[in-house]
Amino acid sequence: MNYNLIGKVVLITGAAGGIGAASARALYEAGANLVLTDMSQDSVDQLAREFNEKRVLALALDVTDFEAIKTVVGRVVEQFGKLDILFSNAGISWRRSASTVFSCDEKEFERIVEVDLLGVFRTIKASLPEIIRNKGQVLVTSSTYAFVNGCLNSPYATSKAGIEMLTRSLRSELAGKGATASVLYPGWTSTAIAEVAFGGDPLVTKINKAAYPSLLRQPVSPEKVAEGAVKGLRKRKPRITVPVRWIPLSIMRGVFSIITDWYLEKNPKFHEMLYQLEQDQTT
Repeated sequence: MNYNLIGKVVLITGAAGGIGAASARALYEAGANLVLTDMSQDSVDQLAREFNEKRVLALALDVTDFEAIKTVVGRVVEQFGKLDILFSNAGISWRRSASTVFSCDEKEFERIVEVDLLGVFRTIKASLPEIIRNKGQVLVTSSTYAFVNGCLNSPYATSKAGIEMLTRSLRSELAGKGATASVLYPGWTSTAIAEVAFGGDPLVTKINKAAYPSLLRQPVSPEKVAEGAVKGLRKRKPRITVPVRWIPLSIMRGVFSIITDWYLEKNPKFHEMLYQLEQDQTT
């Protein structure tokens, strides 16, 4: 039986970004009421103006602040009377260019993990009483980085792999309570996070071309990811992969990981470009 989204209350973190904003529009069209959160109040206010004010609540939120998240959940219940779906979508990556573990700034590495892994945990933890009470859903934006080598983006990939397991574990824990949790695996998506690998940094773009075959490098639109997310929520799917060309690689991730790790390890051209990037960043 399909999960009816009409009248459901959906809290979206990272709502002002590409996937978040596209998903907000798609969920609104599906009949849901929206709680839009992001770091900047101005950014969520701007998005909220697209919708009927009776069906939307826009709030600034830092997902690393557990008390602030609990306050937001309280505001949601106060305004709408319930919270049915948490879409934990907030995430960050390197501020400028990609970095290796050797050349990265350790504080930035830690900040990415703080937002992308611990921020997701805190948001889920604060929302769970309502999700369970309403037999609702948690949807978490992981990434194909959950099973693809995270070279040059290790804090992001580490976090995405971590929240995949967090969400899988959560789904099993919720099964007896009538609630569910789902993992969203977007491939390369045309968002600000991916821009560095698609022309934003010429060297990183060149490395990206050397590391991935053309088929896997083709980015999809945030709207395509949002469409998949809505379909997945309606079916309470455990895994939502967009685009579908990544599904066989996810299924065969053990073999895929061995092959890709071997390829990157044995590719001298790739090593040369990594060395050049590290030299540029450490000199």
